[in-house]
Amino acid sequence: MEAKRHEYAADLSSIKEAHERIKPYIHKTPVLTSESLNSISGRSLFFKCECFQKGGAFKFRGACNAILSLDAEQAAKGVVTHSSGNHAAALSLAAKIQGIPAYIVIPKGAPKCKVDNVIRYGGNVIWSEATMSSREEVASRVLQETGSVLIHPYNDGRILSGQGTIALELLEQIQEIDTIIVPISGGGLISGVALAAKSIKPSIRIIAAEPRGADDAAQSKVAGRIITLPVTNTVADGLRASLGDLTWPVVRDLVDDVVVVEDGEIIEAMRMCYEMLKVSVEPSGAIGLAAVVSTSFRSNPCWEDCKNIGIVLSGGNVDLGVLWDSLKSSK
Repeated sequence: MEAKRHEYAADLSSIKEAHERIKPYIHKTPVLTSESLNSISGRSLFFKCECFQKGGAFKFRGACNAILSLDAEQAAKGVVTHSSGNHAAALSLAAKIQGIPAYIVIPKGAPKCKVDNVIRYGGNVIWSEATMSSREEVASRVLQETGSVLIHPYNDGRILSGQGTIALELLEQIQEIDTIIVPISGGGLISGVALAAKSIKPSIRIIAAEPRGADDAAQSKVAGRIITLPVTNTVADGLRASLGDLTWPVVRDLVDDVVVVEDGEIIEAMRMCYEMLKVSVEPSGAIGLAAVVSTSFRSNPCWEDCKNIGIVLSGGNVDLGVLWDSLKSSK
């Protein structure tokens, strides 16, 4: 069943258009395999390495599509966003490539490696407090002062369409895939992937991977409405956002299940990526592997026939200081 444009913020058509638009700028990321990880999981795993994307994460796809969708007058005034991580760097890089200003509202306490990326790519950093209300308030002020265009990290049809290009590539690269496991936070990535994949291959399963300390998507699926957590606590700093009103309908309708894992499992999956795939993956990016080797997934009879699984390694921007602290605290 192909999702219709009037039902969701993106569809297969808008995703294909996005792919043509951004193709000259993005990397077509490779798919890696590991016989060792296949043996551990009992499945054939195919890792879509968005950790090798420009900016070190999948976010460049959506950011690039959003910026290239602007008209000349909008682009001249620049773009603004609020983000603590990879979207901030991705938007800065996409804006730099197009020669337009990028105003990036970053909450205090954001991972240093990701803030460094924003600065490296020429983004104008404006600090906010760590709360979402402060982020939005500061971004609103910057919008008024500059006349720039807001590019939300995930709750934007242009972003969904850009992220969905991952599924176009993956299903072309590995046609036998029957399941895709995707990290979930605000839902931009998994919404784009689900819309593209389910349109191309209606029988495919889309499974979200989420940390226990930020399991609002799992709770939302159970409740049938958006659940917002008062506090999140997870090493996966990229997975702390809440679902948006554009991403929730897609997650509600097209995501088949949410697998929730512990931080210790995420850190172990990072280690496996490093040792067996020889790839450095951030916690948010490793959660798909953590989910597929978890007891809750492997013991669930619903997923016994998931044999050829695509796993999106969504990013590789590792804040080593936080990682070492997490390793110490998990012992």
